[in-house]
Amino acid sequence: MSIKEFITSIPVNKVGIKDILTFEKSPTNLLVAALTLLFLAFFVIGVGIYLVHGHHAYGVTRQHPWGLLIAVYIFFVVSSTGLCIVGSLGDVFGFKDYEMISKRAIFGSIVTILGGFAVIAFEIGHPVRMLIYNILSPGMRSAIWWMGTLYGIYLTFMIIEFIFLLKHDMKNARIFGLIGLLVGLAAHSNLGGVFGFLNSRTISNGVFYPTYFILTAFITGIYIAFIMMGFRYKLRFPDNAKVMLTNLALIQALLLAILMFFETWKMLTGIYGGMPGRADVAEHILTTWPFWAEVILGMLIPFLVALLTKGKNHVMMFWASLIGMVGIFFMRYDLVHDTQLKPLQMMKTREYMLPPEWVHYFPSSTEMMISLGGLGIVVLLYYVGTKVFNLDADAH
Repeated sequence: MSIKEFITSIPVNKVGIKDILTFEKSPTNLLVAALTLLFLAFFVIGVGIYLVHGHHAYGVTRQHPWGLLIAVYIFFVVSSTGLCIVGSLGDVFGFKDYEMISKRAIFGSIVTILGGFAVIAFEIGHPVRMLIYNILSPGMRSAIWWMGTLYGIYLTFMIIEFIFLLKHDMKNARIFGLIGLLVGLAAHSNLGGVFGFLNSRTISNGVFYPTYFILTAFITGIYIAFIMMGFRYKLRFPDNAKVMLTNLALIQALLLAILMFFETWKMLTGIYGGMPGRADVAEHILTTWPFWAEVILGMLIPFLVALLTKGKNHVMMFWASLIGMVGIFFMRYDLVHDTQLKPLQMMKTREYMLPPEWVHYFPSSTEMMISLGGLGIVVLLYYVGTKVFNLDADAH
């Protein structure tokens, strides 16, 4: 079979612009549609400002070079890896209860990583040049080079797996899904390594983040699975969906308990011993509201809902997952910002210079617009995908 014949054999729905614009005019759908269009407009405006002013349009500085766009990129690629893990439960590992979400989750992993790429493209300065020299002069010792390369390979395998899922070729879907999952986990742990390798930033340096990223990816994937299924069935879940979601909720409770255990010991070991650059940063983090937003919204509330309902109240889990995703955003923002809190230059360079203090950063309006635009891109691509492809497991 030629490549052209393979592509034309992919089952798709014949839809036009009119079909895409046709949807149930419920208040929720109208709100989501309006916000998506608004976010896409923000993206266009933000990119336009960036193209005119460059990085001066951002709130980043030499002391705080990583800003909101890095955090949002991590937010999207973590979501992608998490959805890949959730999708793999059915088509790769053969758990029958999870097969109904495999196509939807794998497609979600594709659109979320595309959203991440769309955001990071306007942070790295020269994305086209980066693609060229990524191949011509690879930096084998660079964790960031490995991250970009592995994510590119991961995206390729996810697309191939999704095509085989659409064609109901489960044998090849399992093969490419397993390879894609392994590459995705490698890419994601490597992304954690970007922070773990920061020897000058002792609050981040170490083995914690490569494993932490995998754990939080799975948690994020389950949150999005509840959100996807909630919108798919309008919170009126069929019996097979209830079985799957109950299992996912119980898994989520366990994962969140492990995450809170990890976070507790991370802060305790950070503070213990009073090591400069680590203990003082950890103590400062504990006094900031974004950290407690991360803990309460991203961990504690969903954990209590899953635990107290034993995962059987799926509507509450849907709302807890929406709250959890807000907490996940703060988790990514804190990861980037807290790493850069302590100035690297702590000595006075002039006689009457004030002592260095915590590095302050607040995202510019341009960063916010591009970040929200990334969310708009993800929602639009996912919505179009639900029209073009049959994402339900029972669609043959």
